[in-house]
Amino acid sequence: MVRQNQPTFGRGLIHLPPPRNRPLLALTSRLTAAVLLVLLIVAVVYIDREGYRDVNEDGIDLLDAAYYSVVTLSTTGYGDITPTSDSARLVNVFLVTPARVLFLIILVGTTLEILTEQYRRSLRVTQWRKSVKDHVIICGYGTKGRSAVTALLETGVERNRIVIVEQDPAAVREAAAAGLAAIEGSGTRSAVLTEAHVQNAKTLMIATDSDDAAVLVSLTARQLTAGKVRIVAAVREAENALLLRQSGAHHVIVSSATAGRLLGLSSSAPPLLDVVEDLLSPGHGLSLALRSANRDEVGRSPRELELVVIALIRRGQVVGLEAPQAARVETGDQLVHVRHDGKHKEPVSPRLNG
Repeated sequence: MVRQNQPTFGRGLIHLPPPRNRPLLALTSRLTAAVLLVLLIVAVVYIDREGYRDVNEDGIDLLDAAYYSVVTLSTTGYGDITPTSDSARLVNVFLVTPARVLFLIILVGTTLEILTEQYRRSLRVTQWRKSVKDHVIICGYGTKGRSAVTALLETGVERNRIVIVEQDPAAVREAAAAGLAAIEGSGTRSAVLTEAHVQNAKTLMIATDSDDAAVLVSLTARQLTAGKVRIVAAVREAENALLLRQSGAHHVIVSSATAGRLLGLSSSAPPLLDVVEDLLSPGHGLSLALRSANRDEVGRSPRELELVVIALIRRGQVVGLEAPQAARVETGDQLVHVRHDGKHKEPVSPRLNG
């Protein structure tokens, strides 16, 4: 029986990585420029206040200067304050009038920015929907989800081929800020997984915080894809691993059991912890790698190759070197080997479907 609580359902709202030109920053800069322009005209009018006359003929103070500047720059122009001296009129011709035009440009640009932002976002979402294919979906952007993203990027998967499904709005914003497409909602809902184009995905990784959510996500994905998408899930309790496999997961990683084994190694064989950590960190010393067998390697024993081969992947199945069928490398085999990044430069295969 699953031991976790069912998550609340969320909305299937798509969050794409923000564009390089940030609309909010552009809007703020325009508003700042408009305010500075108004203050400049206020200062100029107030300095030359003797050259202006109002209907009351009681002189121009700072408030009158601010009033005149605002109504003039906004092209309202009530006419209750007018320039009378030659200097004031020259200022209006060569400074106030160009400032009025610039002020209108700022206002119109800001208005258009606000009106078109929603349209541009809709257009980006439409283009993304048309282009997303053979991507990797990660349900959950917690510690496990972020680590999965890091591993994918290290193995050569492009950032635009990773889609995050997450309920927490803060985590969704964090994923979008990291350059990832993110769907705000629960992966247990078919509408949300459909929004993530799970039917066209290459792999679905389940990194939810609860085991029951992982089971529901796996069941929903299997129903939508008819088992055509590889599902990899992480669970906390070992007793839930079988349930995950029955619900459609091809691979199940038991995080608590893995952590427990590593803790046990820390007592009996501490150096092995460093080796395991090194193997799981591509780009740093030793690392696990996967590549197709070369033509000149076919027919040879895996133990005779220059690579340190630890297993074969044959027709999607792992074949250990101790198995009789692993005596010779066959055409189409993939070699799981240990490489040293300082010596070997073979590219790590980003293939996730075996």
